[in-house]
Amino acid sequence: MTDAGPLFVSSGDLIADRRYEWALDHAARGDYSGAADILTQTVELAPGFAAAWYTLGTLRERSGSTGGAVAAFRRALAADPDDRHGARLRLARLGAGDANPPMPQPYVRRLFDQYAARYDASLTEELRYRGPAILFGAVADAMRAAGRPVRFDAVLDLGCGTGLGGAAFRGVARRLVGVDLAPAMVAQAAAKGIYDRLVTAEIADFLAGENANGAQYDLVVAADVFVYVNDPAAIFAAIARLLAADGLLAFTVETHSGDGIKLLPTLRYAHGEVYLRRALGLARLTPAYLAAASVRSEKAVPVDGLVVIARPSTAPAAPGIGAA
Repeated sequence: MTDAGPLFVSSGDLIADRRYEWALDHAARGDYSGAADILTQTVELAPGFAAAWYTLGTLRERSGSTGGAVAAFRRALAADPDDRHGARLRLARLGAGDANPPMPQPYVRRLFDQYAARYDASLTEELRYRGPAILFGAVADAMRAAGRPVRFDAVLDLGCGTGLGGAAFRGVARRLVGVDLAPAMVAQAAAKGIYDRLVTAEIADFLAGENANGAQYDLVVAADVFVYVNDPAAIFAAIARLLAADGLLAFTVETHSGDGIKLLPTLRYAHGEVYLRRALGLARLTPAYLAAASVRSEKAVPVDGLVVIARPSTAPAAPGIGAA
């Protein structure tokens, strides 16, 4: 998913609210200059109107007014410290503030709660999303190459969303657990009846709880999840503590040609291959399979990505399962 757009919370001023709606109507018709003018008047009436500041920032950025956009996004953030619009990410893209800030949880939760009802159709039809199928194929190949049956006692689906990934692995899992930050996404997953346990929680908090309880998994999958995590190194380490001795972590990411972490125009994170290898190594995980794979498209163009399968460093290497 890309930017969810402004979250409307009333300014408390009826005239300002109506002006805001009028501005959105102008923007929808392509009159961005007119919309910006109306929003400028709106924030004069209601200086704490976060949605109006955020929308004004996007319009100023579109027009090439970087300084004006930065000023507006900063006002949006000041008006909404929880950052439900993702103003910090916009500021990062404009070179103001941290280059790779963590994604605000309220922003991610709102993004996916907003899309939950149409998420499956949007991904599979509009974005040609194929992450779960690619991930399952890679895991199955890895298991067969190691002479092991494609069967797992316990599978954890991180960032399970509406259950697209869970559906791909349900047939090979005796027990399937899913966790996601967004309640509306979890509700969609629950309706499919494919999980033995579903939890609404932030991933790091959930993993900490599982570690404290001594939980263990044979397979942890994360399809299109780490694109919303600026630095997943700590998550890798928490997953490593949950894996059985011969367990696997399987995930997809978007990538870029350089090293390190990069915030993309879509407000998603891309991770370089060198960074991923380093972060996995620090977590005592070894890539057993790492290959280029595009799991989705943006504007009909395939997005550069990687599919990765990692194992605990103490586990024996599985021969011939990829260009690790």
